[in-house]
Amino acid sequence: MTLVPCCWLLTAIRAASHHFEGQNAIPAHANRPHGDRQDFLGDGVCQSCHEQTLKTFLETRHHRTSQCPDAASIAGKFSPGENRMTTLNPELSFRMDAINGHFYETAILAKPGHATMRSEQFNIVVGSGRKGQTYLYWKDDGLFELPVSYWTELKRWINSPGYVDGSADFDRPVTPRCLECHATYFEALGRLPTDNLYSKSNFVLGISCERCHGPGADHVRQQASGAQPPNGVKAMAPAGLPREEQVEICAQCHGGVGQQIAPAFSFIPGQRLSDYIKLHRPAPDESVDVHGNQVALLERSRCFQSSPAMTCSFCHDPHAPEPPAARYSERCIACHQPRKCGLYAKLGPQIAANCVDCHMPVQVSRSLVFDEEDTRVGARVRNHWIRVYPEEKRGPRSR
Repeated sequence: MTLVPCCWLLTAIRAASHHFEGQNAIPAHANRPHGDRQDFLGDGVCQSCHEQTLKTFLETRHHRTSQCPDAASIAGKFSPGENRMTTLNPELSFRMDAINGHFYETAILAKPGHATMRSEQFNIVVGSGRKGQTYLYWKDDGLFELPVSYWTELKRWINSPGYVDGSADFDRPVTPRCLECHATYFEALGRLPTDNLYSKSNFVLGISCERCHGPGADHVRQQASGAQPPNGVKAMAPAGLPREEQVEICAQCHGGVGQQIAPAFSFIPGQRLSDYIKLHRPAPDESVDVHGNQVALLERSRCFQSSPAMTCSFCHDPHAPEPPAARYSERCIACHQPRKCGLYAKLGPQIAANCVDCHMPVQVSRSLVFDEEDTRVGARVRNHWIRVYPEEKRGPRSR
């Protein structure tokens, strides 16, 4: 059994990414340039001018979409009675342990007369915990997914999405494209876009400011000089970008898996995303999964098509934690009159408090699924196709 120390350069500063406490709260690794991309400066540089914005951003799911493991970042429970998962194979079970600040996942194959065990350490946490989390471990310079994840809605350990119940597979490699949607940067050591080889000393977890705003070096130099930017120099993205390019910043992760064309993490906001990732463009009548391509679903919406200024950030504030979904109804009634809703006669003015659950219902994903004993269960995700849904396709209304 090989136990690899987690994020060995980052452990000492891990707690800083959970709570913003004063001038020195930015993790040290966030200040390190990303590989040879010297124009990327890290979140710490943004703090001097954008302190309050950064404070709330550090609490967002984007920022917490990958973290080092500790008692605060791991959603799963390790206490006796809550730290085990049985499987359809009566001889196979899993146990999760917390030992001296380190966290382990152990597969136990108990055959008559003897038991075989394999343990691996949690090295990286993937997922903010809002819906669930999965966990990665290092094997040499490769990253691999652990077979047991945690699902917050069920409040228990489950088979990782796509894993067959009753198996103990520790050999699923983590591709660069997977990391690209859950981290700011990993220095790739392989030659091919799909190689599972990374530097253990040069990576930045979570989504950072510059993943969406682009490299900050020119902006910082211009602000420090106090001079007006020269003609042709753009403001920090997404400011000043056409709507399509603004949406593409989100589409790099919320537009489907796609096909990698350029190395992961090489896309810069304001460039053409199609030069880096070939995303599938569904046909107008093609079914689109609620988790598979949220941008494509939004683009099908009449609201999006008839509102030239509408982007993802029209509703979502990427710098602050997400409010309850019903709160977004304030955006709806800015354009729509509640009295014209078909349910106004039945529900009255209160209809304006929650347009979202009717017109963007939470539905079961067909792509994000996991095996639960002898049942395949899909995660529940909010549909971003804004429209009128038949009542039987609406989920429960938020309270």
